Amino acid sequence: MLLPFFEWCETLWLGRAVVGSLWLFPAIEAVHLLGLAVLGGTLLLVDLRLLGLGLTRTPAAALARDARPWMIGAIVVMILTGVPLFLSEAVKCYYNTSFWVKMTTFPVALAFTFTVRPWAMREPAAVLDARDVRDTARRQALVGALSIALWVTVAAAGRWIGFS
Repeated sequence: MLLPFFEWCETLWLGRAVVGSLWLFPAIEAVHLLGLAVLGGTLLLVDLRLLGLGLTRTPAAALARDARPWMIGAIVVMILTGVPLFLSEAVKCYYNTSFWVKMTTFPVALAFTFTVRPWAMREPAAVLDARDVRDTARRQALVGALSIALWVTVAAAGRWIGFS
């Protein structure tokens, strides 16, 4: 059902330009991977903090706020570079299971990152007892672990596209 759309995507000038150039695909891929590195760094910084594995003196919300511009910039770079990479081999992507895993997991990971993660970093309005602190720490650890799992799936599936 979607195959005609994917075939059409390969006919667009941008995809043809990437295919017709000796250096364009590797150059775009390199920038895409740099975006992945920055995104991975910002996500791991915050998620490891949520897991209690680093920067524990810094509130998770403050760390996330400081990392957010870098994270958003990396996401923008990855989308802007991912589109021409996709257009250059859309039909290959159509038949590639890894592509579908990435494209399914990516919006879920984005939604999780911009909705659930901020919710998990909210501190209770008033700490009533040690149980509230434990519940918050457990919630944050679970959210950090799920975030890492989602983004590792996106990254691994994305890398596997090139190998399958």
